[in-house]
Amino acid sequence: MASTPASSEALVALPPVARRLFWTLGLGAFGLAFSITTISVALPPLLHTFTESGTLIGLAIGAEGFFALTLSPIVGPWSDSFHTPLGRRRPFMLVGIAPMAFCLLLMPFMPNLWTTVTLVLAFYFAYYLYEPPYRGLYPDVLPASAYGRAQGVQHVLRGIALGIALVGGNFLLKVWIPAPFLTAAVVTTAACGLTILLVREDGSGRSSVFEGFLAYIKRSWHIFWEDGDVRRFLLANSAWEGTFAAARSFVILYVTDGLHQSKTVSGEILAAVAAGYVVAAMFAGRLGDRFGLARVIFFASFVYGSSFLVAGLAQQWHTWYLGLIGVVAIAGGTVMTLAWGLLYKIVPVQHRGAVSGLATTTKGIGLLVGAPVAGLAIDLARPYLDATDGYQVLWPICGLPILAAIPLLVRLITVEDERSAVGAAPVPSPLP
Repeated sequence: MASTPASSEALVALPPVARRLFWTLGLGAFGLAFSITTISVALPPLLHTFTESGTLIGLAIGAEGFFALTLSPIVGPWSDSFHTPLGRRRPFMLVGIAPMAFCLLLMPFMPNLWTTVTLVLAFYFAYYLYEPPYRGLYPDVLPASAYGRAQGVQHVLRGIALGIALVGGNFLLKVWIPAPFLTAAVVTTAACGLTILLVREDGSGRSSVFEGFLAYIKRSWHIFWEDGDVRRFLLANSAWEGTFAAARSFVILYVTDGLHQSKTVSGEILAAVAAGYVVAAMFAGRLGDRFGLARVIFFASFVYGSSFLVAGLAQQWHTWYLGLIGVVAIAGGTVMTLAWGLLYKIVPVQHRGAVSGLATTTKGIGLLVGAPVAGLAIDLARPYLDATDGYQVLWPICGLPILAAIPLLVRLITVEDERSAVGAAPVPSPLP
């Protein structure tokens, strides 16, 4: 169902201040995407100098999911009640910046596997102090009619960060192994810090209420079990994030070790992925606001998931694959661009921080499962898929969760249509 004329007019008539706010908010996503993509690109080769086990590398990268799983259901709802002159969300974001930069600076200089992994874990801790409140900031400062377009702008910036970190990080690795990490420390601090500096939220409150860790966890999971629509989204989000984590963790090793290609070829592939992601971000928001976010995600998921299954048949590299990779990247970028906008449309207003934390938590489940399962599958498949050293099994592992999430979207299409028809945010939930 198309958006109402009123909402379409509202989007067209957005004032310059609102458009600037899209880009200012998006800087936070740029910084987060740059840092986490750098970890995904540069960390596996760094850890590969200490161990050849795909399982250990997958566990180290997938440990991100543990922090998303444990911190997000606390930090998210805590930011709902954290009333300070600086606002509710930004104090948490401010606390997370310095540790992220510190860990990125030191990570490539550690002498062994275990000290390196320790700093990786500390980075993840700081990252998830920043992300859930940052996600909750969007619906706090934007009207519901702008969610799709705001997510489009955010993912344009994420796509640019993804491209620079993927291609640039791959290049910098050849020059000096610490270079990608040092670059990420500077870029992340600047981008994430500008969002805190330039975005204004309601700072009228003067009391910061901490209700206790168990209270926040209980509230978060009560929402999960009682709100079926939120639960459907969260389950789908786990599948999307798990796939993304698995793909980004092993794509370079797939190209260099599995397809036996140079880092130049891997750079071309990563550039095609980043370009497709940016193209999706440029148009997905408008399509989502016009036809419905859930509906666009639904159709894009068929292309995204089935393409991964077909990719599992490849055993050698052909240059013409770059075009197909671009198409898959557009489909995947569309799903990832619109996902959070869809969540904002179905979340109860008073639980924005809690549900943003929950969404980051289920992202953590995907991360905790995606990369380690992919690494284990590669190790197990190695004796049987010797042409690619086991790496081609990565793509079916990525495709199946995407296809499995499609049925969950059917109900969410209906929910979004119903709420767009009344032109209002969701009815407040009676949950505590």
